[in-house]
Amino acid sequence: MNLSKHGKEEITKENPKQFLFFTSQNIFDFTYYSKFMKFIYLLLLIAATITAKAQEAMLYNPNANAAKEIAAAVKKAKSSNKYVLIQGGGNWCKWCIEFARFAKANAGIDSVLNSSFVWYHLNYSKENENKVMFAKLGYPQRFGYPVFVVLNEKGERIHTQNSEYLENGKGGYDQRKVQSFLENWSPRVLAPAIWGDK
Repeated sequence: MNLSKHGKEEITKENPKQFLFFTSQNIFDFTYYSKFMKFIYLLLLIAATITAKAQEAMLYNPNANAAKEIAAAVKKAKSSNKYVLIQGGGNWCKWCIEFARFAKANAGIDSVLNSSFVWYHLNYSKENENKVMFAKLGYPQRFGYPVFVVLNEKGERIHTQNSEYLENGKGGYDQRKVQSFLENWSPRVLAPAIWGDK
């Protein structure tokens, strides 16, 4: 063991344990502190990545009772003067996952979603195709995934949106197109009073 003039162990090739362990004697040494903080940062980064992946994987629930949950969404929408936005797709669909990420990352779009819609993810996968519910919604899957269906406060389908028309042609979604779609099918814009009707 090599000691410095202050009696502390020096970092040497012969003493590799210093790179791996932190004790009360060396924790305040800058070299050890720096390595310790990098180690903690790495652990936090790994934990955040795992959490994000887990959340993405749970976007759609194949075991959900779609009819019951959509009915609850309609009830919630009615009580809060909103519509229901159904996003059909699955955890296997990268465009479905990307839309959720894109919408939450964009303040304007996230604001419209939260203020105007109850957002529900309707699963389609080999585990559960939800054939009955997709049929009830007018077979929106004909447009591919994700596909969006807007229900009014009575649970009536008032619009089906092909997500292809919301893309930017560069492998992502277009902010203006998505925001326009959401705003033009929001209850505020479709209120008869806005158009001079009683």
